[in-house]
Amino acid sequence: MIYIRKSFRNRIYVLFLQVDYLFGMNMVSELEIVKLICNQYGALLPEEQGELAKLLERKELKKGELLLAEGQVSRYANFIYSGMLRQFYYKNGRDITEHFTCEGYFCCCLLSLFRQVPTHLMIETIEDCVVYALDYRKLAELCYHSPRIAAFKSGMLEEFLIISQMKADSWRFETVKERYERFMREYPEAAKRASVNHIASYLLMTPESLSRIRSGQF
Repeated sequence: MIYIRKSFRNRIYVLFLQVDYLFGMNMVSELEIVKLICNQYGALLPEEQGELAKLLERKELKKGELLLAEGQVSRYANFIYSGMLRQFYYKNGRDITEHFTCEGYFCCCLLSLFRQVPTHLMIETIEDCVVYALDYRKLAELCYHSPRIAAFKSGMLEEFLIISQMKADSWRFETVKERYERFMREYPEAAKRASVNHIASYLLMTPESLSRIRSGQF
């Protein structure tokens, strides 16, 4: 898929920025983050990039922190600069992972963000993370003044919705083994870095079933 290839390219660029930061000890600017995001969602004029950079808020979080708690209203689309997060919810007392997000991708709870209602989905860091929170309401206001920013926003939403649809179709139409193979193919970083319990709940199976599939017994 085109958006997956673009996201992979974005992730490579993020890694270069991280290396530059680690060895140069220079804080990555909001404008550099906007330029990075534009590689994925559409070109903007320099002045438009500057306006978008003003909407970003850098957040540093430790492993296990909640970026969005149950009952809160989501205001931000969160671009992941480093680390990994997961969206999850509770059902019948079980912790179920809805999605994983790592470097070079956005993370948000769509229903809460679009309708400004309290969320049931939560966002938790599963590693130490640096995220850049993009104020969605202010982004929407900029769209009235710039067709390019409006197209940029549409590209973001398109990716969110495609990923959500692909996940739903996987649940509906694929076997347990096919879901696992898709996960390994499309989310290799999550496969390496997330816990067995989180991966199993994402795939709607028990950890024991996941172990059997991994060992070729399923």
